[in-house]
Amino acid sequence: MKVTFLGATHEVTGSCTLLEVGGKSLLVDCGMEQGSDTFENKEIPVNPSAIDAVLLTHAHIDHSGKLPLLFKNGFAGSVYATEETVNLCRIMLMDSAHIQEQEAQWRSRKAQRAGEKPYEPLYDTNDARLALEAMAPCRYGEKRQILENVTIRFSDIGHLLGSACIEIFMSEDGVERKIVFSGDVGNKNKPILKEPVLVEETDYLVIESTYGDRLHEKAPFVAPILADCIERALDRGGNVVIPSFAVGRTQELLYLIRQIKQDGLVHGHDGFPVYVDSPMANEATAVFLQSNPDCFDSDTRALLEHGTNPLVFPGLHTSVSAEESKAINLDSTPKVILSASGMCEAGRIRHHLKHNLWRPESIILFVGYQSEGTLGRALLDGAKSVKLFGEQISVAAEIANMPGSSGHADKQGLLDWAAGFKRAPKRVFVNHGEDAVVELFAQTLRDERSLEVEAPYSGTSWDLMTDSVITRTTGIKIIKPEPNRGPSRDERSQRALGRLISACEALLRTARASSGRPNKDLARFAEQVEQLEAKWDR
Repeated sequence: MKVTFLGATHEVTGSCTLLEVGGKSLLVDCGMEQGSDTFENKEIPVNPSAIDAVLLTHAHIDHSGKLPLLFKNGFAGSVYATEETVNLCRIMLMDSAHIQEQEAQWRSRKAQRAGEKPYEPLYDTNDARLALEAMAPCRYGEKRQILENVTIRFSDIGHLLGSACIEIFMSEDGVERKIVFSGDVGNKNKPILKEPVLVEETDYLVIESTYGDRLHEKAPFVAPILADCIERALDRGGNVVIPSFAVGRTQELLYLIRQIKQDGLVHGHDGFPVYVDSPMANEATAVFLQSNPDCFDSDTRALLEHGTNPLVFPGLHTSVSAEESKAINLDSTPKVILSASGMCEAGRIRHHLKHNLWRPESIILFVGYQSEGTLGRALLDGAKSVKLFGEQISVAAEIANMPGSSGHADKQGLLDWAAGFKRAPKRVFVNHGEDAVVELFAQTLRDERSLEVEAPYSGTSWDLMTDSVITRTTGIKIIKPEPNRGPSRDERSQRALGRLISACEALLRTARASSGRPNKDLARFAEQVEQLEAKWDR
């Protein structure tokens, strides 16, 4: 009975952990790495065809994104997740597969022009369909036996619709053990979702640490802030353009705008139009609206019980086709536009930025974290102009940032959730955080909770029967190649001189091969060469 840590070890993304129990193998999450990659990750040490099941904490791609690849490589078991996670995966995994296919087509065209082999996508939509067909929905709070010696239970962790911590009850040779995977622990006081459910007991705990080194600022009541921003732009005849993540954040914004309209917080613009221009966001909103009301917090359930749709209101428009998206900017009516991607790196939001960044009457409102190096971060940092679709666009619009609570618990939230265990676990494993953060949060658990804590690197294995290490690895940092700075000035000079000499030698060969041409042509050729020589003989 052992656990092997593979992904999201001293890194934030790419969650993947292998459990081996009594000859059976199962994965907890199978995520894709996103953003910068710091450490080398070990490959799954079991052939995918020999894995019996996958347990999925939630639908975000950094937890689910490699499921289609697992099926492509031979996995044929079931994927257990909450019903809401399954429904969101139908959108997100198919979208990820389309992205893989589109990138492969683009790379293959380049390879073909270079005489190279075509590029194969990481996986395709057929692989994604296999993953979706194998998903087995589970309900919160219900125990489910999935293998002869393994029973599981999902509990709401409040991070995303359907997100869960997973309790895993295992037995081997008469010995019973329990391990809990926190998944991504949600933040408190967020609209729509419930707060994380506490778990009372476990032998082992695997806990994330994304914000394990800091405390979130106390979130203000954001509806008046958003309303003021909307009113300010509409008063000037401009648009409010909101780059928003399609799943989760867009639905929170729709909830807030419905509340703003209901309470009349935007003055002088009754019925102002709101466009959701993101096919994935529209599909995700439909999933939210079709979900079991028990997934939502008391305020959202109260709205539903009174027949109020919490995400729909007068003036709401959705865009699906490219033509509908283009029409938004052809209409001069001041409006609110929500579009993906949240960091402005791709998607339809870039078109809306192109049409609004240069307009001083418009507002670009950021509502989520903007990573270093993204277009969104550049705009927040005060860029005076940006390049979009090959065109330099001046930034004259107001750039605003709406404070809001993160989808992740902060340090105190993680400690509060971990304090829910009535008896201290034998051992806690900290993962899913940046290198320094993992170590800091691990030390916090030691100092403040007197727990036995490990911060494993990829490849570390632990015997859960004897509570002893099997293999302890160290982090192998990925050495990023030095940026290609191109040839030096001297090298460029030598190349230029060589090119000139080659051209002159070619001209001389042409002159020597001109025997037999008419005298008139030879004279004109000589005159042109003499003029060229005179021009450059300085």
